[in-house]
Amino acid sequence: MADPSVTNRINNIKEQVKATSGLNLKTPAFYQLRKELHSQLLNEISPEDISGDNANQHEIKQQISNIVHALAAQRGIPLSGEQKALLISELTDEVLGFGPLEPLLRDDSISEIMVNNYKTVFVEKDGRLIKLKEIIFEDETHLLHVIKRIVLRIGRRVDHSSPMVDARLPDGSRVNAIIPPLALDGCVLTIRKFPKKALLMDDLVQFNALTAKMAQFLGLCVKAKLNVLVAGGTGSGKTTLLNSLSAFIHNEERVITIEDSAELRIHNYIDHVIRMETRPANAEGQGLVSARDLIKNSLRMRPNRIVVGECRSGEAIDMLQAMNTGHEGSMTTLHANTARDTLKRLETLVLMAGLDLPLKTVREMIASTINIIAIQSRFSDGSRRVKQISEIVGMEGDTITTQDIFLFKQTGIDSKGKIIGHFQPTGVLPKFVPQMRAMGFEVPMELFAPDSNPQVRK
Repeated sequence: MADPSVTNRINNIKEQVKATSGLNLKTPAFYQLRKELHSQLLNEISPEDISGDNANQHEIKQQISNIVHALAAQRGIPLSGEQKALLISELTDEVLGFGPLEPLLRDDSISEIMVNNYKTVFVEKDGRLIKLKEIIFEDETHLLHVIKRIVLRIGRRVDHSSPMVDARLPDGSRVNAIIPPLALDGCVLTIRKFPKKALLMDDLVQFNALTAKMAQFLGLCVKAKLNVLVAGGTGSGKTTLLNSLSAFIHNEERVITIEDSAELRIHNYIDHVIRMETRPANAEGQGLVSARDLIKNSLRMRPNRIVVGECRSGEAIDMLQAMNTGHEGSMTTLHANTARDTLKRLETLVLMAGLDLPLKTVREMIASTINIIAIQSRFSDGSRRVKQISEIVGMEGDTITTQDIFLFKQTGIDSKGKIIGHFQPTGVLPKFVPQMRAMGFEVPMELFAPDSNPQVRK
């Protein structure tokens, strides 16, 4: 049974509807009534009432349906079956979902939702930013209520004393919110949606994110337990690529994932997965659990591989040490645009650990630990591709040396603004190929042979 307090509050709203005079659907008075009902729902039913295990959502939906039928039947408001269904859907979204965001969350063609304030909503669709006028929150309180409902589900909070928060939706979609006084024009909410079906490497090949040869090569690298670093800009698809790479991990291996906000779906492919998530400090500044803490703890949990969602700070040194101490085949991501930039960024992150290591020592550690760098990029037309796969060869003096294995070469832009180009093996044979073959993996030489007539990609 549902929480009696919730049912009683909804019944109170129902009684208010009964006392309301008949209204025509198209008049401003009707929309004003709908706004009042929404406001009443927000005021009377808190997120705590419906997010707990004791809430019977089916019964609450039935109560909401009764509100609409009372509105239509008892007070003579002329609502068609379709209009009733619309009102029921809207009120249900307010009580059990995320209000005006629900239609956007259900739209699989939308990859990102950006709420600049309660009046302005943008979405990313097919790689393009679109401003939506029809998705409008009632007011600032309405938007803040939706934000609090999102973060409450994972035990976090957002208020004036803690005005920034990272969270996730039940499907793993990434959420960031910032509210006044830090956000000057009102609450800001950003949601990066994840596809309902985790993309495999074959899907990425079909989407022209990389070629079948590149996919086969990366799969061999994972199976052979090479340490892989995926880099790219914001929204370039790093996590998607990391997820697809994890499908090549053997099912018998024990894998530990560490993230700030749980997004990886490795558990979809592997049975033996331990997922861990960092925790921010509370209002008193206590209780912080960082990625460094979790990586150090994971070393005591007998992992075969460690996968860190993203290295942002000093945890990079702990990740490198883990890769060097019996956890081969570990993977992580970081923000960088080229293989060379990736190495510089990694050096910076290691130095942020505060260990005062000589730069040459840091570079030697990186050169002896990381085997493959895959650069994921988001192009001007919104498409996402693996534009570079490089091998770290070693050190020459004080410099880390690399060699490119695959590249994407852009040759132009068509009349519709689509990027034109082709993927091309460089013809370089990676130095670890003999090691792969010694482990029993078949590595076709055709993978690295340059194409005499490469296929044009759009």
